[in-house]
Amino acid sequence: MKPYKGFMPKYYEEVPPKNSYRSILKWGDPAYNKLPNENLYKLIKETFDLKDEDFKDYHELGLEEVKFSKPITLTDSQLEFFKSVVGEENVKTDDYSRLSVAYGKTMYDLLRLRKGIVENVPDAVLYPRNKEEIEKIVVYCNQELIPLYVFGGGSTVTRGVECMKGGISLDIKKHFNKVVELNEIDQTITVESGISGPQLEEYLNNAPKYFGAKERYTCGHLPQSFEYSVVGGWVVTRGAGQNSTYYGKIEDLILGQTYATPIGVIETDSYPAKATGPSIDQIMIGSEGCFGVLTHVTLKIFKYRPENHLYFGFMFKDWESAQKAAREVLQSESGKPSVFRISDPEETEIAMRLYRIQETPLNTYLKLRGYREGKKCLMLGFTDGERGYCKNVYKNVKKICKRNGGLWLTGFPAKAWEKGRFTDPYLRDTLQDFGIMIDTLECTVNWSNMNQVYQEVRAFCKSRPNTICMSHISHVYPQGANLYFIFIARMTELEEFRVYHSGILDAIQKAGATMSHHHGIGKMFAPWLQGQIGKNQLEIFKALKNHFDPNNIMNPGGTLGLDLTDEEMRFARKPW
Repeated sequence: MKPYKGFMPKYYEEVPPKNSYRSILKWGDPAYNKLPNENLYKLIKETFDLKDEDFKDYHELGLEEVKFSKPITLTDSQLEFFKSVVGEENVKTDDYSRLSVAYGKTMYDLLRLRKGIVENVPDAVLYPRNKEEIEKIVVYCNQELIPLYVFGGGSTVTRGVECMKGGISLDIKKHFNKVVELNEIDQTITVESGISGPQLEEYLNNAPKYFGAKERYTCGHLPQSFEYSVVGGWVVTRGAGQNSTYYGKIEDLILGQTYATPIGVIETDSYPAKATGPSIDQIMIGSEGCFGVLTHVTLKIFKYRPENHLYFGFMFKDWESAQKAAREVLQSESGKPSVFRISDPEETEIAMRLYRIQETPLNTYLKLRGYREGKKCLMLGFTDGERGYCKNVYKNVKKICKRNGGLWLTGFPAKAWEKGRFTDPYLRDTLQDFGIMIDTLECTVNWSNMNQVYQEVRAFCKSRPNTICMSHISHVYPQGANLYFIFIARMTELEEFRVYHSGILDAIQKAGATMSHHHGIGKMFAPWLQGQIGKNQLEIFKALKNHFDPNNIMNPGGTLGLDLTDEEMRFARKPW
């Protein structure tokens, strides 16, 4: 990174000590760190009324070795059974292993790890090697009434994997990560649920090498957590990739699934469409481990043609005209961009600093053309698909955007965003070292209530003094879009974060948006779920839970609100 001209904090860039809390909380590659450039550093100081002096000492790094006193409640015979199934080397009961699968990556988790707060850990961690082992474990846990949790990439931001009732956690990423079949005729791939995003794309992008295929392929599912999340996690949370405007969310990509449940194996077929009653696939997608353990999934795949990325970028004079252009693009029926994003004025200004656009002649040109700071909005994206299709999408995006006052910026902003799209989460660790936290919440809105949700949620976020609240539209549809909020605040205490985070969820629900577009519900958002979908609808989920898991051993402790009392439910508006 370019050295600062002025004072530069001594950012912590060491590989976290082995078995430390930091090695669990740190995002991604232990040896990689992303530092704010000098422009962003200056913005942070201005926003939070800080001086260089405030960046001379770290806050809480979490360098201490993981140690805690939480007794194991499993019996010796139960542990011996698990060892007989997966092998002694694949059963861990040490402190570090137990904590490493208990937390995800929401700020509540990271704050606890920095402070050495340990709660809700499993008694043992198991690393299954195949489908048969998982099925045996589920049957045994149901007989012995042992709570069972599943850990994949650990990127959850909803406390989805936290072991509220102890028991065991299945870490599926270590061994259970193979390709079962590539079917080039049907254009599908079947994989074990622990396969990671990079592993999946490596096999697909190089299908001729690995499978003797005629073509190279992609799944098209590239979430922010792509490098450190697994297919199983995408499925059980109803996740979305950054290219979803073209490829669809994960529920659009799934053709078949297999689950190990307490009542037996549930397996669906992989036909592209059918009229055989309610969809079992859609019932299981988004079940977040409450019904069973996802073992295999069959996904649609697409020809891999990165050479057909046609990049575009526009600057609009205000949020409303940018929205209107995006809506017209999706409603034009002329094809869909793959990545399609609009940043609100606050996010636009920060992006200008983060990607150094502010330092270029382009920034001067924008001012001369009347694109004002605090008003202008950046749109960026690119295409995927066949070359002729991409050209048509590209042509129509340019035509519609220019008609709505969009100033053509070339493909530079989109290329800069794509280059860093998987590394932005590393900034969270760097800034939190100095007591500055970054977290996110997202929701789905219709075009007709977009501005109401945006204004009401943003008003609450900004009601806290000296707080940055960036927003963007992504994952766009003819009927609406995903609205994403990123808040940055000087905050280090758990209760302060919990109250603020809950207030944002209240505001999202009260404004009339969904609680989540792709992060899922987990245990953190669960108290709001009944107010979101309605009591009768939640009773359907509970009936399914009682069918698949009558003893409540699968991810118990609040996930999807299935075992919360009415008193624990939270309603920001009158429940249906």
